[in-house]
Amino acid sequence: MGKLKLMLVMLIASVLMLAACGKDDDEKSTGSAGDGDAGYDLVKKGKFTYAASGVYKPFSFEENGELTGFDIEIGKALAEKMDLEPNPVTNPFETILQGLVGKKFDAIIGSMAYTKERAKQADFTEPYYYSGGMVFVAKDNDEIKNPDDLKGKKIGVVAQSTYEPPAKELTDDVQYYTSDVVALKDLTVKGRLDGVITSDVVGFEAIDNGFEVKEVGKPMWVEQASIAVHKDNPELTNALDEALKAIIDDGTYKEISDKWFGRDLLDIDLEGVELLE
Repeated sequence: MGKLKLMLVMLIASVLMLAACGKDDDEKSTGSAGDGDAGYDLVKKGKFTYAASGVYKPFSFEENGELTGFDIEIGKALAEKMDLEPNPVTNPFETILQGLVGKKFDAIIGSMAYTKERAKQADFTEPYYYSGGMVFVAKDNDEIKNPDDLKGKKIGVVAQSTYEPPAKELTDDVQYYTSDVVALKDLTVKGRLDGVITSDVVGFEAIDNGFEVKEVGKPMWVEQASIAVHKDNPELTNALDEALKAIIDDGTYKEISDKWFGRDLLDIDLEGVELLE
């Protein structure tokens, strides 16, 4: 009888252990309220994994072997508000949306502008900054005074960016790059490029860092850089919107923006401005 009781106890213990393991597996895949996951799907339990190109200084770039920049710090601040560990990763911009759709990461915080076309593949939060699409040329180039002067010329853009379509409207001679910084640098090499279309923020930052380039005219449009999230994860989108509002309200956002740009990138007069959609 003693052996029978012992076997029965061992059997019950085994069943309870299997049930506990099953529960752990469920929590790893879906998250649970109170452990920082708040019920939304995450690629890694307890971590907020967000992607940027890593070659878009000052928004995301590597320094001393670590990812840093405005986008990276915004992601860290949002993760903190959501009680998650920040886990920034890199992915080439031209395939970053496909990476999100394939659930390689939880979100894109990589200066991706909201567009109706992109919204077919991902959900977007409220904008976390505004920037304008602007033409830049070499500092000694006095021939190109407005975007129309680039018709038929060689224009540099990042592939799959919002700057590609207007470049194609102006010319058939489009040079593709994986980094706006490299494209702007090529403007200073005689005969390589006639112009580059990129963010005004990035162009002005390049000028501040000694690039011999200059802007042409005013921004052609203003785009809304937003956080892209997988369409199957609306809870995470809502949580990010709440966290974004929180870091704006408590001054964290302005502190990060002032650090990298000396101004608040959300402080812009949008009246009468064409928003890219």
